[in-house]
Amino acid sequence: MPEPILKISKLSAHYGDFQALYGVDMEVAEGEVLAIIGANGAGKTTLLRSLSGLMSNEAGQITYRGQAIGALRADQVAALGIALVPEGRQLFPSLTVEENLMIGGRVNRAGPWNLHKVYDLFPILQERRGQASTSLSGGQQQMVAIGRALMSNPDLILFDEISLGLAPIIIKDIYAALPGIVGGGMSAVIVEQDITKALSVSSRVYCLQEGRVSLEGGSATVSREEISRAYFGIA
Repeated sequence: MPEPILKISKLSAHYGDFQALYGVDMEVAEGEVLAIIGANGAGKTTLLRSLSGLMSNEAGQITYRGQAIGALRADQVAALGIALVPEGRQLFPSLTVEENLMIGGRVNRAGPWNLHKVYDLFPILQERRGQASTSLSGGQQQMVAIGRALMSNPDLILFDEISLGLAPIIIKDIYAALPGIVGGGMSAVIVEQDITKALSVSSRVYCLQEGRVSLEGGSATVSREEISRAYFGIA
């Protein structure tokens, strides 16, 4: 396997007195698409919030390209090349589609992604570029959220519940765009409720169950029985 771009070592995370992650160990290889599955409340979003700097952790629990980043702020993490597509899109409602995209570009990282390339990936956004982001459909808003992340020219992109609340035809369009996103060697972590979709686009999969890794394996080789046991905590 290629050298890991990201290493997570004994990562624990808390919301006040509530512990959401318990000693999680993971790796993401250079150019790899990794899937993370698990039931609601398993800790998936907490994991991505930790990786993107939205939650502060011990510095050495998360290492990116050999640098301890667990205690960095979100803007510092983004400047290093990690971008998050958050659950629920979280667009700026007072800004247009294009203005939301330009926010991602303010990281000022060199790379191939710019407005022209984002519009090539999602042509509907160019048509709607002057509209308020909240006037778009849910699927179009997800495209804006993805485009905003790409505008920062990340080396690692994190997708939190990429298909949540979207119509099946829109989910198909979003996943059809994925090869064009990661085809240049970008690494990706995809948190996804649709297990079949998650396995179809990833090389490896981790399952979280109550804040712990309950399964790790190759997406093409793990069985549905193994996934069911890991997902629901069945002995």
